[in-house]
Amino acid sequence: MKNIIITGASKGIGYATALNLAKKGHRVFAIARSSSQLEELQKEKYSGEIIPVTVDLTSQSDIDSFITHHINDLKINVLINNAGVLINKPFIESEIKDWMLQLEVNLIAPIFLIKAVKNQFSSDSHIVNIGSMGGYQGSSKFPGLAAYSASKGALSILSECLSTEFAEDGIAVNCLCLGAVQTEMLGQAFPGYQAPTQPEEIGSFIAEFSLTAHNFINGKIIPVALNNPG
Repeated sequence: MKNIIITGASKGIGYATALNLAKKGHRVFAIARSSSQLEELQKEKYSGEIIPVTVDLTSQSDIDSFITHHINDLKINVLINNAGVLINKPFIESEIKDWMLQLEVNLIAPIFLIKAVKNQFSSDSHIVNIGSMGGYQGSSKFPGLAAYSASKGALSILSECLSTEFAEDGIAVNCLCLGAVQTEMLGQAFPGYQAPTQPEEIGSFIAEFSLTAHNFINGKIIPVALNNPG
């Protein structure tokens, strides 16, 4: 049984990924702001263990409390930074608060969590950062997503940097740049758009990737899309 942390686990991709990992028999610390939706996740059927944890990932004190009360004596095998915020707003109309929120959740929160957990990673562990095709260099870009894409692009480069810094500790770091997936977040940002991929499908892929890919690759920014954007 591996000890796995996944953020943004209350719905969509995070929910599906957490459930898939628990069905594989692993202990999953499922982090989100919504306790009610995490309780629904815990009620699912699986052979492993799901431990719901309500945490504000932009709060250092919340993260410190999670470490102290849940994983203080454990070795962590996998961390999946999946939580994200997407605000679709033209650049000129965007406010600094829009930029700050997306940067805080999409970039700074993973930094907080990685720093907090660093000393508890096992020597064969894997950090998987969930990026976006919007933040993948050379992909098509879309109006209204400047802040979101910039935050996800920064997460991609962070992944490359940390893979080098953590290599001697046996910690692999990779970034999956996802195309469009039919989630609540996508629906709110792009009403009426139908993505080619469902959360359950991509959740299965992320789960398997997080468990095995670090044996073969490290420091890679990987596009995961059928086309552009999805």
